[in-house]
Amino acid sequence: MNELSRRAFLKNTALASASAPLVLGSGVWGASAPSPSERITMALIGVRNMGGNHLRTLQGNDRVQILAVCDVDDNNLNAAKQSVLKAYAQRAKSGTFQGCDATKDFREVMARKDIDAVCIATPDHWHTLISLAAIRSGKDVYCEKPLTLTIREGRVLSDEVERYGRVFQCGSQQRSDWRFRHACELVRNGRIGELQRIKVGLSGGKTLDPQPEMPVPKELDYDMWLGQAPWAPYTEKRVHYNFRFILDYSGGQVTNWGAHHIDIAQWGHGSERWGPVEMEGRGEFPKDGLYTTVLRFQFQFKYGDGVPVDVSTSHRHGIRFEGSEGWVYVDRKTIESDPASIVDSKIGPDEIRLYQSTGHWDNFLRCVRSRNETVAPAEIAHRTTTICHMGNIAMLLDRKLKWDPKEEVFIGDEEANRMRSRPMREPWSL
Repeated sequence: MNELSRRAFLKNTALASASAPLVLGSGVWGASAPSPSERITMALIGVRNMGGNHLRTLQGNDRVQILAVCDVDDNNLNAAKQSVLKAYAQRAKSGTFQGCDATKDFREVMARKDIDAVCIATPDHWHTLISLAAIRSGKDVYCEKPLTLTIREGRVLSDEVERYGRVFQCGSQQRSDWRFRHACELVRNGRIGELQRIKVGLSGGKTLDPQPEMPVPKELDYDMWLGQAPWAPYTEKRVHYNFRFILDYSGGQVTNWGAHHIDIAQWGHGSERWGPVEMEGRGEFPKDGLYTTVLRFQFQFKYGDGVPVDVSTSHRHGIRFEGSEGWVYVDRKTIESDPASIVDSKIGPDEIRLYQSTGHWDNFLRCVRSRNETVAPAEIAHRTTTICHMGNIAMLLDRKLKWDPKEEVFIGDEEANRMRSRPMREPWSL
């Protein structure tokens, strides 16, 4: 990834030099806004769907200036650039602004020294490689979930975050929602008695008939879109959000929603920096067609203390903690309990209090300044995503697996261990 040609390097250096004077002055942001030296300069990589949401959030944030946008699709790229230019022009006295660059190659962003941090909202198979490039180029990272495509990617990424001393936030936004934090504090402080079981409800997958090969649209850099994944003929239903249901690029809803809800199960159990010791499950996979991720499933994993976690498409979507004296259920709209009084219980100052974040982006930007750890750091995200990958591996192999959470290996199962990583298409590597 760092083997840029001399020509590309010179181009990138010129791009950075040209952009440096365009950091907006206080007159654009208002007298109460941070000074240019205090503002966090950012680039957004992947600006469709969630990336577009992040773009709209950040271009209105006085603590941030967006210097560049990056996407392999010109349609997305041009729309994102125009959005930034329009937002900043509306705040400028002159009514115009031209200080946001656009590129289809994320490596041009990494070569710039005037960018403090990046937001990565690409398809899943690009999360780790772009995050590593940013970390190694001295940038802090906000990366969407799920963190990785494989278990090995997560171990490498978390280790590199620590090695380079970067601030990293995974887009596990539920950790910044008071409902989920409160539910986990109730469980951790014994309000439901002894924790006996956790149930996690996730969405199911989709099927799609075989699709015809199509010409690659001129606006799309399809080879870059594929990245590390095996070459495959272009068809419009493969790219953009459709990647979610193809195993070459994603773990399906197991990693999509699992990265959220299993993360909360880990938080409530107190194992967010550790993991289970065994995994087993059954899943129904498509028999043919373009989509290959699991449709309906149920898998179970167990912690060393014996607490089981049951993950299924048949459960209510969300997380339910069951204890000897009651239960607590939480999702993005509600928190419920039986008895009902559990939810109203106050957590005392001397009890277990979990990391309080009132906003996921606010937390990241504060940590970029303070250099403190975020509410959803790489190690925690890696441990959650590992469980999701383990669930898929167990269902694909259709057998029970034993796991060593310290060494991060399957015990006595070489086939499963080989599935902790995947070959990468050249020239990409960790």
